[in-house]
Amino acid sequence: MAKTILESNFPAVIVEGEISNLAQPASGHWYLTLKDKSSQIRCAMFAGRNRSVRFRPGNGNQVIIRGKLSIYEGRGDYQLIVDSMEEAGDGALRRAFEELKARLASEGLFDEKNKKEVHSQYQHIAVITSPTGAAIQDILSVMGRRFPATKITILPVSVQGKDAPAEIVNAIRVANLHKEKLGIQALIVGRGGGSLEDLQAFNEESVARAIFASDLPVCSAVGHEIDFSIADFVADLRAPTPSAAAELMTPDQQDYAEAFSAYTIQLSSAIRSTIQQGNQQLVWLLKQLKHPDRRLQEQAQNLDQLELRLRRALHNKLAMQRSELNQLQRSLIASSPDQRLQKSQLQLSNARNRLLRSTRVLIQNRKSSVATLCRSLDTVSPLNTLARGYSISYDESGKVIRQSSDVKIGSKLLTRLDKGTVQSTVTELSDQ
Repeated sequence: MAKTILESNFPAVIVEGEISNLAQPASGHWYLTLKDKSSQIRCAMFAGRNRSVRFRPGNGNQVIIRGKLSIYEGRGDYQLIVDSMEEAGDGALRRAFEELKARLASEGLFDEKNKKEVHSQYQHIAVITSPTGAAIQDILSVMGRRFPATKITILPVSVQGKDAPAEIVNAIRVANLHKEKLGIQALIVGRGGGSLEDLQAFNEESVARAIFASDLPVCSAVGHEIDFSIADFVADLRAPTPSAAAELMTPDQQDYAEAFSAYTIQLSSAIRSTIQQGNQQLVWLLKQLKHPDRRLQEQAQNLDQLELRLRRALHNKLAMQRSELNQLQRSLIASSPDQRLQKSQLQLSNARNRLLRSTRVLIQNRKSSVATLCRSLDTVSPLNTLARGYSISYDESGKVIRQSSDVKIGSKLLTRLDKGTVQSTVTELSDQ
């Protein structure tokens, strides 16, 4: 019951203290006592867990242990079952490292889109490191071997200790401030390997922000290949070691030598090819070269041919112009006033004749029409009716009498005959 209470209420604890009574039997388990000035607790770390410990623990080491509380029933001992162990000083730095790393990453200082390109053709590189450390010697050695023409400016700083971060930040600022004057093209910021405490200057926030704000591209070369610092994540390029940084940022003179050899071979080949082509062209020109007399004869013959062509061209040109002149003369004659007057008179005579003929035909047609109308009129004329023995009677008012009721007894009538008229008085009327 006591074990259950402990394990359920303290499933994960962190305890810092000093190791004593360390025992490492053949089973691979570790047994130790963790103590401070006023208390102690027994601890057990089993083989499956202690393989992840990155240092070799010993009595007197100050460590931070993570685990859970329990009771060892065999002895009735209160103990801590250890899940992980780290050195106390290193552990605090590691926690600060992880916290800063996470915060700067969330701000975008590690984003690839913010990194500047770092290439291998720089002519002037500034190195921010200790002037007496192994890092600068490695960089100078590699650059001297690969490309001695590379200019190096050393900005000396402390690479560990409390003054190191401020010196590194100031060196980065100075390099950017005088980059145009000095011709600096890139920076290497780094040092040789060491413990986490030794590398702490390159894990400071001020150094990280100075690297991020640099206008010059920055290569971080801190520690060994397995070491990572905050500067590595912020820098535009991370080199595993200072020597690797020198190799990444300088060309290899051997490549230039090989390229020069290749260009030499190409140049020699091009010269040989040019000479060969020149010789071939010279041979061709020699074959084309002729004796002056022959050239004169050929030129005279060409001149004769040109003269004949010129004569033919002139003859054809004159013939064409004569033809054009004759045509213009004919056109001029055809367009002269006499010709136009004669043509107009002829047209006028023709028009008059057509008019006369048309007039005669029109008069004849009208005469025929009048005769036809006269015949038609004679056919319906009352005079013809009178000529056949009929008469027309009128009353006193001149109205034609059509029936007996139109008159009265005593009315005077005028009767028109074919020849002459008769006046009469009505004495009798009849409807028959």
